[in-house]
Formats: sequence, structure tokens, C-alpha cells
Amino acid sequence: MKTALVIGTGLIGTSAALALARRGVTVHLADHDTEQARTAAALGAGTSEPPEGPVDLCVVAVPPTYVAPTLADAMRRGAASGYLDVASVKGGPRRELEAMGLDLASYIGTHPMSGRERSGPLAASADLFEGRPWVLTPTGDTDTHVLNLALELVAQCRAVPVVMDADAHDRAVALVSHMPHLVSSMVAARLENAEETAVRLCGQGIRDVTRIAASDPRMWIDILSANPGPVADLLAEVAADLDSAVTSLRELQSADESKRRDGATGVENMLRRGNAGQARVPGKHGTAPTVYEVVAVLIDDQPGQLAHIFADAERAGVNVEDVRIEHATGRQAGLVQLMVEPRAAAQLAVALRERGWSLRQQ
Repeated sequence: MKTALVIGTGLIGTSAALALARRGVTVHLADHDTEQARTAAALGAGTSEPPEGPVDLCVVAVPPTYVAPTLADAMRRGAASGYLDVASVKGGPRRELEAMGLDLASYIGTHPMSGRERSGPLAASADLFEGRPWVLTPTGDTDTHVLNLALELVAQCRAVPVVMDADAHDRAVALVSHMPHLVSSMVAARLENAEETAVRLCGQGIRDVTRIAASDPRMWIDILSANPGPVADLLAEVAADLDSAVTSLRELQSADESKRRDGATGVENMLRRGNAGQARVPGKHGTAPTVYEVVAVLIDDQPGQLAHIFADAERAGVNVEDVRIEHATGRQAGLVQLMVEPRAAAQLAVALRERGWSLRQQ
């Protein structure tokens, strides 16, 4: 691939353009908002000047509602030898293109499973997709040359290609992305009118659950409008679980001991099902999940603290598998939770104490 046209210079389009430009591909940028395209160009994602002729690959990075018409326009004017989109739904756009009577041999639907709460070119990064799954949905009609172009794009972005059927993909993202986003928003909405004293008690748990609720609602309306059926089906199942949980919790309030036992059993079953589901979430590098032990270190909120901790862990010969930071309320301090292999936890704790760090029990 020597040339590419990226239509849509938001987070995903600009990030892909940055990755391609960094690896020597001549990237042309287009957007209905010309100022946004110029911003992406100023960031080094390419040029906002139109190409003089057909490019090797056209990447359509617009909201799902506009994918089919944008692709159709590019294909009819012969903008490229291969076309793909990066929308978060795949079945609908392809059916729209088929209904337009277009030859789809030169098209493949794709979806990089990566993003951020922020949107727009200024949030973009050339390494946004690194190590992340990038779904490809070829059909029997897809030209091998186009599939190879898509695989080259994925490789240039250092992502991991995953081949799926388009409708299977839409059901999957409804489960692992779209439905969780709505549930996160519903939980976060409980905080909108909560008392200030309650909000001040927010800890890492509520931050984890509500993090994705900070995303742009306009973007998510586009996404959910393109995949409403599978998301609604899953929310109906969640609603049934919520009804069961409410019933069980009401039973725990009962004066009847038998009902209280039933309530406790219902809540326990729900929690155990949650345990079983969470255990299926892939762990490090996509392997089976590993249970890590936490070494918690109290630090001051000042430059260099994290670097010193990681350096001391390296000196101890311990690999930090994951890290979380919980900030203290009303204090310039925080608790750094270092996740390590269980056999390395004691070794790391001893080494950090010897170097003067204050550890906390978890």
C-alpha cells in the first residue's frame, strides 16, 4: 500500500491515518468538516488535499448511519482499488450497499476494537490500535487483493486481525460493548441528583463501572441506532436479572425466615453467575485470566513517584502485570495497587519496604 484516502477524521480515522503516515503511506484526508480534516493534517495524519487519481485503499471512518452512502459515493467515482469501513456495526451497512446494487468485491467491512472516551482528531493516536483486535468480515465475494489491503492496514496499525461473520460480529459487540455502555450510563445516571455527601464517597469501584459513561452521547446514538435489536435483546435479559435481584433483596427484608433464606440464595446465585462470567474475560495477552495478588503502596501526589516504584520493582526482579491508582479524598496522596504473580508478591513487598515505601494491607 502506497496511497490511502481516509474519509472521516475523527478519533478512529485520524488514528489510522497517523499510523499509515508514520509508516510512509501517502494519506489523503477528507471530512464534511474541512476544518477537522485540516486539524488532522496538522497533526501529521496526511494531507487535506484530494488525491489526483485512485488510491490503493479508501478507509471510511464515519458514523454507522453514513457508512453506506459514503462508501457508495466513493465506489461510484472510483476513488480506490479497495474499500473498507471501520464502523462498529457490520451487517447493516453491507445490506444497504447490496440494496444499492453495488459490486462489493472491492469492499470489506472491518471494526477495530479500540477507542477512547474522547472523540475528534485531537484525541487520536498512532498507537491507538496496537495489540487490539481488529475484526474483518470478508464474504465469498470479497476480492483477495482487498482482503490483503485490509490485512496490511491492520498490520500497519499493529493490531490483531480477527475474521468473523458480519452478523455474528454485531451480536458480539452488542454483548461486550454496546449493552455494557448503556448499563454503565444507567449506573452513572443514579449519581446525577445524588446528595453531595454520597458522591464524595465514590471509590475505585464506582469509577470502574461508570468510566465509559463519559463518552459522547451523539456518537453512541449513531452506534446504537445501527444495532438496536441485539442490544435490546440483551437489555431484556439484564432487566429480567434486575427483577430477580429486586425480588431477592425484598425477601431479605422479610420477617419470614424462609423468605430471607430464599432472598439470600437468589442474591448469591446472581453473584456466583457474575463470578463465572467475569472468569471468562480474557487475561493478559488474550490468555486465560490469571488471579493476581495486590501489593498496595501509599504514595504522595508528586512527579516521579510511579517511576521510582516501577524501578524498585524492576530491581527486585518482579514484573508488574497491572496497576491501578486510587486517589485519597481530600489529600495529596494515593494508593497504587500493583498486581503481580502470587509467588512474587512477598518478594516485592519486602523489597519495597526495604526501600522505604509504605505498604497497606488489601
